[in-house]
Parts: sequence; C-alpha cells; structure tokens
Amino acid sequence: MDNQALSQLRRNYAALTLDEKSVATNPLQQFSVWFDEAVAADVPEPNAMVLATAMVDFKPSARVVLLKGIGHNGFIFYTNYMSRKGKELTWNPYAACVFMWHQIERQVRVEGRVEKVSREESEAYFQSRPRGSQLGAWASKQSRVIQNRETLEQKLNETEQRFDGRNVDLPDDWGGYVVFPQRVEFWQGRPNRLHDRIQYTLEDRQWVIERLSP
Repeated sequence: MDNQALSQLRRNYAALTLDEKSVATNPLQQFSVWFDEAVAADVPEPNAMVLATAMVDFKPSARVVLLKGIGHNGFIFYTNYMSRKGKELTWNPYAACVFMWHQIERQVRVEGRVEKVSREESEAYFQSRPRGSQLGAWASKQSRVIQNRETLEQKLNETEQRFDGRNVDLPDDWGGYVVFPQRVEFWQGRPNRLHDRIQYTLEDRQWVIERLSP
C-alpha cells in the first residue's frame, strides 16, 4: 500500500444539502425519510450498520450488523446473545451505530441505550428467516473459537438431522435488541469539507435539534 497515494484519496461532496429548518422533529422520522431515499438510490444493503459496543474495561469493538426494524422508538437488530457483542451489551447496555450511504453522500450516527426485545418478537422474526439461517443459528456458537471449518459443517449436519421434517425452534441464546437513541447525527457531504451536520439530542424526553460545525 502506498501511504502517499492513500493520503491523497479524497472526494468533493456536492450532491445534496441538509438544513435544520427542514428536518423532521423526530430523528426516527428523519431516518425513515433518508432510508427510503437510500433504497430508491439503490444503495447496496442500506440497512447495514456498524455496531460499536464495549466491555466494562471501556475497550470498544465494532462490527457490521443488519438493521431489521424500527420499533419501540428505536433501531432493532438480531444476534446471538452469547456472542461478543451480546456479552458486552450485558455488561454495558449502550451502543453506537453508524450507517454510511456513499452513493448519496450521507451518514447517520446513533448513540443510545440497548435492551432485548420480547421473546415473542424474536420468535416471530426467527420464523421469518430462511431455514438455512435458522439452522445456522443453532450450529454456530457465535464468537467462540472452533478447531476448523469442518467442525462447523459437522455441527450443521447434526442440526439438520435434529430438525429434519419439523420447524426449527428459536434458540434460547438468540434474539433481538433495540437501540433507544439518545443522540442521532445526520451528516450530508458538502463541498470543501464544509459538511452539513444536524444533531438530535434527547433532553427531558424532548428532541433538541442543533447544527454542528463540520
């Protein structure tokens, strides 16, 4: 990798604008508007979001997960509760999320408290998944060390035999989380790095809208 060439990589953003006078009063409503526009612009996997969590030692970890709904006034995703992120959310139930939509030069940052969704909601979503994904949730002890790929495939074969001819049950250690936003920032790329940044902050159950310097 050529560091000098890397340092010169830059793009001048000039497609759209963002004004605090025209955004929705609620960030979830504003997110829905932007999400629909991302879908209309054929952004690949617009529901992909970077999820950052941390243990009690405050050391962060991040990975990409898929947003699967907006409900309970928050952002919903599903995972294995015994995965690294699941364990970190048990110790420290706060997270940050980032959506990046390059095609329309937009980014959304979310920070907030996290709670599990109900068992009933997790069950409903799990049963809507493809059967292969359901079996995979049983076969994979997410984030744990395994000896090799063959170990995983053997576990999948055993799981297929276990549920042969019947519905796949929801695993006890698998389900959904909802991120309740306390701060949401909408970023719109603008020329000369003078980007538009509109921040929503929850104060006394009311959303305060402010413009941030780029």
